[in-house]
Amino acid sequence: MPKSFDFKGGEVLLVNKPLNWSSFDVVNKLRYQIRNRLKVKKIKVGHAGTLDPLADGLLIICTGKQTKSIESYMGLEKEYSGTITLGATTPSYDLETEIDKRFETEHITESSIKETAQKMIGESDQMPPIFSAKKIKGKKAYDLARKGEEVKLNPKRIHISKFEITKIVENDVHFIIRCSKGTYIRSIAYDFGQLLNSGGHLTSLRREKIGEFDLKNAHSLDEWITLIAESDLSNIEDI
Repeated sequence: MPKSFDFKGGEVLLVNKPLNWSSFDVVNKLRYQIRNRLKVKKIKVGHAGTLDPLADGLLIICTGKQTKSIESYMGLEKEYSGTITLGATTPSYDLETEIDKRFETEHITESSIKETAQKMIGESDQMPPIFSAKKIKGKKAYDLARKGEEVKLNPKRIHISKFEITKIVENDVHFIIRCSKGTYIRSIAYDFGQLLNSGGHLTSLRREKIGEFDLKNAHSLDEWITLIAESDLSNIEDI
C-alpha cells in the first residue's frame, strides 16, 4: 500500500547516501522527484549536514516547512564508522588525492593504537583539511588547494565523546567515533597517524547516526525514488 507524504507541509527523509554522490546531488535528485510527483515548479528541499562523496550513510533530507528545522538537526552529535590506514598520508587526508608520504609502522602496537584513540576523546582544537568546503575570502578551500594555491585555515574547537577501535587488520584500523558538529573525521585520521609517530589517512567512512536518527531506519536513494513515485496524495490539500 502506498505511503502518504506531505512534502509541502514538511517531511524528514532519512537517506542512506550512496558512495560518490555529493549531498547536493541527493537533494537535487529528490527535489526533482518530488516536484514531478506533486506537479509543482518549486518546493523547498535541503539536507541537514554535508556528507562527503567518498562517504556513505545517513543523510537527513528535509522538505517543505521542515526545512526550518535543518539548523537544529545540524547541531546534533554524529556517529561514524570507518577505517584509518596507517603508514601513509594524502594531501586531502582521504582517498580523494594520491599518497604523498609514507611512514614506518613497525613500532605501532595494538595497545598504542587503543591508547591513542582514548587520548583523543574530549575537547580539542582541530585543523580542518585544506581540501574542505571552508570559505577563504568567499572561495572554498578545496578549490584553492586544487589550483595549488596556499590555503590557511583556523583551528576549530570540537568534541569527541567516543573513539572505539573495533578491529585492526595490518595497517587498517577500524573505528567508531561519536563527535560534535563540524568535526572532520579526515583530520582525526591524519592526527591519529601523527600521534602514533607515523602517518594516517581515511580510507572508508559511514555515518551511522545523527542524534537519535539511525542509519538502520534509512532508505536507499532508489527506494526513496520509488516511495515518492508511488506516494499517496489523496489526503493532501492544496498541492
